[in-house]
Amino acid sequence: MEREWRPVVPHRLARRLGARLRVRAVDLDGLELTVRGPDRVVDVLFDGRRIWSFWVVRDTHGQFGLRRRVAWPDRMLRFLDGRSRVEIVEHVTGVRLFEREVAFTDADRRVAFRNPRGLEISLDKSGRFSPTFSGRGDQVASLLDAMEEVVAALAELGVTAFPAWGTLLGAVREQGLLGHDSDADLAYLSSYQVPVDVARESFRLQRALNARGFSTYRYSGAAFRIQVTESDGATRGLDLFAAFFDHDRLYVMGEVGADYRREWLWPLSTCRIADREFAAPARPEKLLEASYGLGWRVPDPAFKFTTPRDVTRRLDAWFRGTAPHRADWERALAGRPRLRTGPSALARLVHSEVPAGVTVLDIGVGHGRDAWWWARQGRAVIGYDYVPRAAATALQQAEEAGHPLTLRSLNLTELRSVLGEGAWISRRPGPRVVVARHLLDATTATGRDHLARFASMALRRGGRLYADFALETPTDAAGSRAGLDADEVASLLEEHGGRVLSTATVADGDTAGPVARLTAEWR
Repeated sequence: MEREWRPVVPHRLARRLGARLRVRAVDLDGLELTVRGPDRVVDVLFDGRRIWSFWVVRDTHGQFGLRRRVAWPDRMLRFLDGRSRVEIVEHVTGVRLFEREVAFTDADRRVAFRNPRGLEISLDKSGRFSPTFSGRGDQVASLLDAMEEVVAALAELGVTAFPAWGTLLGAVREQGLLGHDSDADLAYLSSYQVPVDVARESFRLQRALNARGFSTYRYSGAAFRIQVTESDGATRGLDLFAAFFDHDRLYVMGEVGADYRREWLWPLSTCRIADREFAAPARPEKLLEASYGLGWRVPDPAFKFTTPRDVTRRLDAWFRGTAPHRADWERALAGRPRLRTGPSALARLVHSEVPAGVTVLDIGVGHGRDAWWWARQGRAVIGYDYVPRAAATALQQAEEAGHPLTLRSLNLTELRSVLGEGAWISRRPGPRVVVARHLLDATTATGRDHLARFASMALRRGGRLYADFALETPTDAAGSRAGLDADEVASLLEEHGGRVLSTATVADGDTAGPVARLTAEWR
């Protein structure tokens, strides 16, 4: 392994020679710096707009001596086409370390960080490209309006909500929303102490908000997101987190578990965000210490949470254990991609064999490539996914064209989701077919069992399941294996009342290695 060189006792050198931070180069590969002294955060600006922030030691790699290098985040690379005036600025002091016109490619254009809607975007605290508040000042009012509406609706339900996480941080430190943030956070103190009761209360609040017309998306047993539509049609998340006491420890979704005095939280005080007043913890600085550490007063757009392992394990076991790898799938399916025009081979087969008038249930819809194609053929399609908003582009195009496409959430690793959605679809009139393309080999053993259960509920009155999945093959010399055994999948479906009609090995132009195509029916 190649040795990584580290700065030589940087703090000692800084005391003797003075701290030093210099940007040596900016190019298509990243940035090279000379760092002497304590770690600090810098902002990277393109044509005057902050796009990215990083810590000069924590987020970089040592080269030799005091030199360090950092590559551009992968999500930035596709935008680096053309020229831009690049500035590197210390975030806290505002000292400009670098300013130069940089040509990343020969293209005669300015580098532009914009999403498909044309909105200016930058990397937020989670490393995702979003329209952050610094570039959306004209839209803040609609988000604050939504916050007030949600707070009022919760008050009618006997719950007092207050700003939390970055929203509370901005309110206390700046009396506004943080410029590098991209969503808003609310929390409430649950009236329960047993985790299952806390989760039941959260679900009750979600149902009540849905009944009041709010669109929501749940991502843990004690937290869900309320989708806010801004005046120009862009959407932004408003997260609602449950907080509760377990004896003298306060837990707040997502990552707080700390010794905490009740009088620090209650009775509530107030805080201000722009010209609006909201409730706040009795001593908001104590909640910010629990959330961000003692250094919360120092601005840090590149902050990374370091949750104690015992807190993560408790919150996972109580509220997040039924959502394995969801964050990975959200990252993999992020953005609004250009839909591929052609369907998969499985989609063509289904269309050729299934009579007109049969609703297609596309489980694991992903970006919606096949669902969009079926809808264009005039078929009614319901697309299910762990991350349903990934198919937002397909849904928007279908709605604009008047095609019958619906998106719904389905978590195959959560029995509640499977049984609830299975009961809903089983009561809908008309014939249907279930399609699962590379879903069985993408989910867990629990997910495969639950897919078979869902198919049995959806198809109990008749209908077929079509499934493509990677076959089990050796992946290395040690004999590690990837993919699934077709006989085991067939046995699983039969255990849930299915009858396998055919299993064949097919060529799949989108997948390396052998693929099994299985069809089964329920009667």
